[in-house]
Amino acid sequence: MKNIPNLFTLLNLFFGCIAIVYTLQNGIVITADAEGALLLDIPEKIWMASLFIGLAAVVDFLDGFVARLFNASSEMGKQLDSLADVVSFGVAPGMIIYQFLRLSFAQGEGGIDTSILWLAPAFILPCAAAWRLARFNLDNSQSFSFKGMPVPAVGIFVASLPLIYWNVNEAWIQELLLNKWFLFALVAVLSWLMVSNLPLMALKFKDYSIKNNLPRLLLLIIAVVAFVLVKWLAIPITVLAYVLLSLLFKNKTT
Repeated sequence: MKNIPNLFTLLNLFFGCIAIVYTLQNGIVITADAEGALLLDIPEKIWMASLFIGLAAVVDFLDGFVARLFNASSEMGKQLDSLADVVSFGVAPGMIIYQFLRLSFAQGEGGIDTSILWLAPAFILPCAAAWRLARFNLDNSQSFSFKGMPVPAVGIFVASLPLIYWNVNEAWIQELLLNKWFLFALVAVLSWLMVSNLPLMALKFKDYSIKNNLPRLLLLIIAVVAFVLVKWLAIPITVLAYVLLSLLFKNKTT
């Protein structure tokens, strides 16, 4: 029974590996429209990677729940969880950014053969995730609050980008997601959030009182309303709200 939570953790890792496969199978295809203008796309659509990162997030939540249910928490489970998280929410999202950067550079003349040096910043994300997880494992004080952005939150944020790109029919959003400078800035901000000491709330409820859980309840309301109004854009909006509410209610989230 004590290894049941670890099986959930390995399933997290399994889904993360599948997400990476779906990301790497997508080659950029160049076609032309009736007027001769070049059209660039990733035909298989890496939103399948987003799906498996989402599934990894679900089982990542469940492994902790199952561990508490069977009273089977262990040091091995803690280390295994971090190893799985760095793949599912670090490496897999890093590969999504890598493919978006490729698509961004491919728009320019000769961009399809751009140097790896321009694409390598995508891998800063998994490096920051590994740093964050290693530091977390050495700090026993992060139960009802975190120091820095939790790695799964960053992974889910990045996983939303393909879903937004192919499902939100707003030209300015698609142009933004194909802007290399925006992508570089996004990697820098998300990586900094992970390795920073910014006090951010954990989503565990301390008790059943509204007063002690107000920021968590507000976050839940924002997430539901945002999804109803703007669909997939709700994911980055919710992550941004998570950071802002954590800072606004800093005294209530520690």
